[in-house]
Formats: sequence, C-alpha cells, structure tokens
Amino acid sequence: MGPLVVATTTGPLGRDAQRWAAVLSAGARSALCGLSALEVHGLRGWGRAEVAVRVPRGRAVAGPPWVRATTGRNPVRVVRRGGLPVVAVEDAAVGAAAASQSAATAGGLLAAVVQQRLTTPARLRDAVLAAGPVRHRAELLAVLDDVEGGAQALSEVRLVRLCRSAGLPVPQQQVVRLDASGRRRYLDVLWELDDGRCVLLEVDGVGHVEEGRWYDDLLRAAEVARPGEVVLRLPARALRLEPGRVAAVLRRHLDGRGGSLSSR
Repeated sequence: MGPLVVATTTGPLGRDAQRWAAVLSAGARSALCGLSALEVHGLRGWGRAEVAVRVPRGRAVAGPPWVRATTGRNPVRVVRRGGLPVVAVEDAAVGAAAASQSAATAGGLLAAVVQQRLTTPARLRDAVLAAGPVRHRAELLAVLDDVEGGAQALSEVRLVRLCRSAGLPVPQQQVVRLDASGRRRYLDVLWELDDGRCVLLEVDGVGHVEEGRWYDDLLRAAEVARPGEVVLRLPARALRLEPGRVAAVLRRHLDGRGGSLSSR
C-alpha cells in the first residue's frame, strides 16, 4: 500500500481496511476527516470512493491512490471509532462543506447531518463559527438557522425560504400525527389556515422514486390525511429549478377559497 503499510491479501480491500491503510499511511497524528469521517459516524448517502485523511501541515503522504491527504489551519477534535482516529462529527461536517464547490451542496450536507441525527444545529453552528472565514460560511449559517426552526432536509429549507420570499405563510414542519391505524407519522409540511382548511405537502427527494419507497409513501400519505384536507406531493428539485412555479401552486391551494393566507 506504500512505504508504511503492507496488505496481507492480493484481493481488493474492504472499506474498513481502506480506512486503516489511509490512516497508517498518513502517520502519527492523522485522522479520517470530511466525508470519510462522516461515513464512519453513520452518515448515509454521501459516500465517496476516496478516503480523506487529515495530516499535520507540511507532511507528504505516500500511499494508495485513493487516499486524499488534507491539512487545515484550525485545530479539530479527534475521537476513536473502532480504534480508528476520526475527526469529530461537527468538525468533519464543516470541513467537508467548506471543501464543496457548491454552496447548495455544502448546505445540503449540514442539513443531512442533522436530519440523520448525528448532531444538532447548535453544535454545528459553534463549529462553523470556530472555523472562521471558511468557504460558504454565510450559507451554512443560514441553513442551520432554518434547520433549527424545524426544516430537517435542504428541500424543506428551500421551501421555507420560498414561502418567505413569495409572501406565503411559513408552514409547520415535521408535524407528528397518528394515521388511521394509530401509528405515529411525520408530515413534511402542514398549513393550518385561518378558515379551518389544512394543506399537507410532502417534498419528495430522489430516494422517493425507488419502487418500495414510492409505494410506502403513497400509502402513508393516504392514511395520514383527514377528510377534506388537501394533500400535495412535489419533487424536491422543483424548489431549486422552478421556484416560481412551486410558489404559484402553493398560492392557489392556500388561497383556493378566498381564505386568509395567514396560518395558525
């Protein structure tokens, strides 16, 4: 694997072996960082083939081609996971977000870390502030403000911003409701309007188009809705690509009977 690491098999290395090879190749005081660290902490859906490892400044790393060595000005916290040195969740998330070329992707990553219950918005905000003038700093703080208010995915963050900019009422998010069988369900978005009407909205990301997920989501939406309620389903990409069209759809349903656009 390089001057410091030997593999005892000629076959491809498993993921855990790759992580160890990266850390051992990087030498003392190194640790998995960025998305590689978040993968160890349990983040799903953001995996990369490369293994990112943080090393002291000025150190050159000779190892497998899939190892990416990075450095940083600010100190980070390191924890142990199965013996592996791993940058703590908050510092790893901020580092990975700041390394992203896209502000939207950076914000989406922080939203995902909170959504998957790896940490809290307050802890991430402290990490962003401690990191100083990192790339996308303003966007990251704005996303965390929205996430802390209840939006737990970037699609919901975009929806809140869209409602504010279009003069629409800001909805409740992640509302707990019992379905027809008495099971606890979570509604993505709910408006309870002053005229007594309720409008429910499910924002579907890419994962929802998988057959099993699509099947369950449609049944869940039917089970959780109450008689007379409006149930909408919109693709998450539309919030980014066609916000004006989404705003028009929401306005038509929220003001469909001439009721007030303020929500309870």
